[in-house]
Amino acid sequence: MKFNIQETFNKELPADPIMENSRRQVEKACFSYATPKQTTNPSLIHVSPEMANELGISIEDTRTEEFLNIFTGNKVLEGTTPYAMCYGGHQFGNWAGQLGDGRAINLTEIEHNGKHWALQLKGAGETPYSRTADGLAVLRSSIREYLCSEAMYHLGVPTTRALSLALSGDQVLRDVLYNGNAAYEKGAIVCRVAPSFLRFGNYQIFAAREDIATMRTLVDYTIKHFFPELGAPSKAVYVQFFQAVADATLDMLVHWQRVGFVHGVMNTDNLSVLGLTIDYGPYGWLEGYDHGWTPNTTDRQHSRYRYGNQPNIGLWNLYQLANALYPLIDEAAPLENVLEGFKTKFEVKYLDMMKSKIGFFEKDDLDQRLLNDLEENLQLTETDMTLFFRNLADIKKDAGDVDSFLKTIGEAFYMPDEVEGAVLDKWTLWFTAYQNRLKKETLSDAKRKEKMNAVNPKYVLRNYMAQLAIDDADKGDYALIDELFVLLKKPYDEQPEYEKWFAKRPDWARNKVGCSMLSCSS
Repeated sequence: MKFNIQETFNKELPADPIMENSRRQVEKACFSYATPKQTTNPSLIHVSPEMANELGISIEDTRTEEFLNIFTGNKVLEGTTPYAMCYGGHQFGNWAGQLGDGRAINLTEIEHNGKHWALQLKGAGETPYSRTADGLAVLRSSIREYLCSEAMYHLGVPTTRALSLALSGDQVLRDVLYNGNAAYEKGAIVCRVAPSFLRFGNYQIFAAREDIATMRTLVDYTIKHFFPELGAPSKAVYVQFFQAVADATLDMLVHWQRVGFVHGVMNTDNLSVLGLTIDYGPYGWLEGYDHGWTPNTTDRQHSRYRYGNQPNIGLWNLYQLANALYPLIDEAAPLENVLEGFKTKFEVKYLDMMKSKIGFFEKDDLDQRLLNDLEENLQLTETDMTLFFRNLADIKKDAGDVDSFLKTIGEAFYMPDEVEGAVLDKWTLWFTAYQNRLKKETLSDAKRKEKMNAVNPKYVLRNYMAQLAIDDADKGDYALIDELFVLLKKPYDEQPEYEKWFAKRPDWARNKVGCSMLSCSS
């Protein structure tokens, strides 16, 4: 197994000169060297054949002991120097100071077929940024990240990827809900893959420390390798860089809202400058359509990171990045223009996205009002987001009365008995308006359904599905991991053999830990 190793981050950026793996504040450096922890008895659970192929790894290679050892941290690739990145961040709106890769170790960077990839192990042991933690990960959180990052990719959502999921053979102590009931769980390691794992916080830490020289070095490096089309660094190019980050962030957020993904921890250290979904912690999939829902137990009181607030938080985080970059530009107006433009662009893109979800491809001035009414109606009684939008495509222009509409989308209601009286009246009004608006569409019913089905997935990684896979894996049964992995590679296809997964969340999962409540240790 040979890689075309092309390391840049740890060759072109300043390193922490201290080599020992002790917790400390790291100054004037972008990273610290860190060697993965040797594990007791590693074993492979699953490998993504598609991601392996992207990296130039054959299926035969993935079955070797060398592969197992490299991607569980038990062997360091010859000629490489693994490291952990230094960054800071705002956590729940408050500056947290230095954070850094506390349980992620970057193995190396490689190139294959003209693409650049950074390989990173999550759960491979302590780093100088681990603070009071052990740098390890447990099986449940590793399964969730492994499945979800690949599922998001196939949904068309910008994301980091995953190559492999493995058991370390060690036990890890975790308090699932931070309520004093710690217990030992199976340790696991995921190999994450992305062009880069750079986050907003990588730049913020240097601005906070007034280390503008190191920040400039990092920004110049980022532009050179990931935004080369912008040209040689200058004040104007730094503004263009910020614009590119804002645009990429906006696109990612529109996709999140489209598929009903809630990140759960949109701290500035969890936002990628490449606009990739990064750090799958207590994320969740919207089941009942609820703008106020958050999957994160830590965020339950204030719901800062709720589904409906994600676009606002994206903008808030961009303000923090703008503040960090300001010393390089020394003018507020260009940065403010980008931020103001974000609001306008988001409104336009969000409207276009929502129109495509309900099958409106012509222009009509009343569409915004119709969509506003729909979003209110969807919250009158608990309504499954995925089922509603997918089944809406079956409505025909001449569908007739509201009874036919309710029959088509009725299975999306968790409590259908509540669809009566005032609730039924509002749905009747909306459907009548929707039916009239559909008649203005020039596409045939069949073509419109095809286009709607291309943006409304039939299958997403519902929280209870991941939990079922976790429960089985805890018993040593990995069949469901593979079934979900295969299912989620074609989320927009009918896949009749998997129809059982096109269903509302079961009642047993409503308040079950892992299905509705997750913590940052999840």
